[in-house]
Amino acid sequence: MLSQVYCSGFQPFRQRLLPWVQSTALSRSRAADRIQPSAIRHVRSWSNIPFITVPLSRAHGKSFAHRSELKHAKRIVVKLGSAVVTRGDECGLALGRLASIVEQVSVLQNQGREMMLVTSGAVAFGKQRLRHEILLSQSVRQALHSGQNQLKEMAIPVLEARACAAAGQSGLMALYEAMFTQYSICAAQILVTNLDFHDEQKRRNLNGTLHELLRMNIVPIVNTNDAVVPPAEPNSDLQGVISVKDNDSLAARLAVEMKTDLLIVLSDVEGLFDSPPGSDDAKLIDIFYPGDQQSVTFGTKSRVGMGGMEAKVKAALWALQGGTSVVIANGTHPKVSGHVITDIVEGKKVGTFFSEVKPAGPTVEQQGEMARSGGRMLATLEPEQRAEIIHHLADLLTDQRDEILLANKKDLEEAEGRLAAPLLKRLSLSTSKLNSLAIGLRQIAASSQDSVGRVLRRTRIAKNLELEQVTVPIGVLLVIFESRPDCLPQVAALAIASGNGLLLKGGKEATHSNRILHLLAQEALSIHGVKEAIQLVNTREEVEDLCRLDKMIDLIIPRGSSQLVRDIQKAAKGIPVMGHSEGICHMYVDSEASVDKVTRLVRDSKCEYPAACNALETLLIHRDLLRTPLFDQIIDMLRVEQVKIHAGPKFASYLTFSPSEVKSLRTEYGDLELCIEVVDSIQEAIDHIHKYGSSHTDVIVTENEKTAEFFLQHVDSACVFWNASTRFSDGYRFGLGAEVGISTSRIHARGPVGLEGLLTTKWLLRGQDHVVSDFSEHGSLKYLHENLPVPQRNTN
Repeated sequence: MLSQVYCSGFQPFRQRLLPWVQSTALSRSRAADRIQPSAIRHVRSWSNIPFITVPLSRAHGKSFAHRSELKHAKRIVVKLGSAVVTRGDECGLALGRLASIVEQVSVLQNQGREMMLVTSGAVAFGKQRLRHEILLSQSVRQALHSGQNQLKEMAIPVLEARACAAAGQSGLMALYEAMFTQYSICAAQILVTNLDFHDEQKRRNLNGTLHELLRMNIVPIVNTNDAVVPPAEPNSDLQGVISVKDNDSLAARLAVEMKTDLLIVLSDVEGLFDSPPGSDDAKLIDIFYPGDQQSVTFGTKSRVGMGGMEAKVKAALWALQGGTSVVIANGTHPKVSGHVITDIVEGKKVGTFFSEVKPAGPTVEQQGEMARSGGRMLATLEPEQRAEIIHHLADLLTDQRDEILLANKKDLEEAEGRLAAPLLKRLSLSTSKLNSLAIGLRQIAASSQDSVGRVLRRTRIAKNLELEQVTVPIGVLLVIFESRPDCLPQVAALAIASGNGLLLKGGKEATHSNRILHLLAQEALSIHGVKEAIQLVNTREEVEDLCRLDKMIDLIIPRGSSQLVRDIQKAAKGIPVMGHSEGICHMYVDSEASVDKVTRLVRDSKCEYPAACNALETLLIHRDLLRTPLFDQIIDMLRVEQVKIHAGPKFASYLTFSPSEVKSLRTEYGDLELCIEVVDSIQEAIDHIHKYGSSHTDVIVTENEKTAEFFLQHVDSACVFWNASTRFSDGYRFGLGAEVGISTSRIHARGPVGLEGLLTTKWLLRGQDHVVSDFSEHGSLKYLHENLPVPQRNTN
């Protein structure tokens, strides 16, 4: 066994620095063992990159059960496969990729974790170096023998791997040293062979060396000594101890020997598939459990290296049995390799996670498949059958009222003190809310009679060739909602009416309420055998991970805070998102507004439910109304309702003693707070709305019909009202029965999105042996393109 320690700087500096680093690392290690979650954060001073120590210590012996727990991993081994370290031509190193990996390892090391690398690459690095030397030597000899400057084609002999390893080991380590130096981190090289693990004295030496290096905050870089590697004997696999045949088995053995929390194996594939990657039916396995290997077909090994996926799985399962969690992921993909290691440690859904704990229910991928299958069955039901399901769900909401309210009471008790008052109000259910929900669901059932399969257009293309455009479900919807359990039955009814499969992800603050409401929805679906069409995601799935399931989800609909919507819009990869990030609703009080109407409209828009997305946030007042009885009445009413007023810049300039000036004119308060600003004209009001609004709902209050129509036509928002409260922007109040949300998008659906917004179309063409060549210049048929009557829609 060979061990070399590399530190940046000259030898005298290292001699001065090392004792201090040892004492600092020792004290920091001891402190980390005592640190509590509420401990004060402190910054390491000897590194150029500050870091925050976090509570990482845990008792070793049992692997993590869930990805979300990986953030607690303290000691981590990262194994870099040959395909990750080397270039595509297998001669030389992928320097950019290595630099990114070193940066991620350094970030984690500077967080107080203990990082170890098991790396390939010495053979590839040595091959590049020896080829260069051979070419240079041959060119010199050839020039001497020929006496000419022209060089003939030179053949490079096959290079022996051990020689390449011997030539490449020092250069590979020097490269790692230079990269880690950029982060003020020292690195140590340790070369081992299989025999080192079978000699008890060598094992103790190796273990002691690694622990001492980790104690000194040095990153050990371990590799098999390929320059002298003997055959893999003795083979101890049969005795239950993995034999070191390659770097996969070396990493697993090292992880268990060092009692590490996490082993990350980076290769050139995304993870473990249920069949060879690239095959038509290959699916990435998110979580792999011991015993599942019988359901996996292994392909060939990677383009370089000694192991393949079968060797990686064997090593991973052995490490898992020894108490180390394992993730196999892609370290070569240019879009993810720059953050793959840190993403894994943060618990994101990357690669294949090996776990000994099987979840009680289906995985989210399985739920997505069930929703897809169930949704397709739902779409084939007769309209009356879908309506019957919704009516039954409405009945259950009132019949099971006591059970629902009891579950909701548990949620409210657990949320007390943790949620703000507006969120608690959203979370709360009541008898009146349930009754209103039931009425809304029956409206949806009535309007669903001809929703799916409705003919929108009929065209006679030619004789006996007729085209129809009909409505069909979108597919599978993912609805993510916060603190609003009443959202669940509304969305469920709309999905049933439109024949869509549905995945629901509710906030943990409404766990009990969501669970019973989902059970009632599935009970209603069961009357026609489509129970699985609606699924409630109860796993520890992060929202960001759900947004990556582009092969299972066709549309994401967020219902919650503006921050939630923004996060989902940012995280969604290849899946459309329907929603609005903010509800900054305006009301413009014109100079010709009615005194009696203004106070009623402002009170209702702001005070009736200030937490709603359709609540008033900015009141624009025409300049001529300042210091008038109408203005005074508005201010007096707001004071009585205890609304905190924020003055816009222009409004503040008119006042000697003004309220607190607004920090931003683009603010959604979601509480009893209101911004007031002054404008000189209707055009200035429209310009203000376009600049600071969110295209949600905007209102004009005036008695002048011409002014009102100008406002209605020129304000570019999803909902524009005249002399009506902003709170009317709602699917139920629009007569849609309910809504899945309010969309400020300009594509597909806008405003309150009800049943119609959850449908798309497909084209049906019915012919009799028609071919395009018959319609050519010399063909026998001509296009007619005649519009045909469309069946009348049932509006009852």
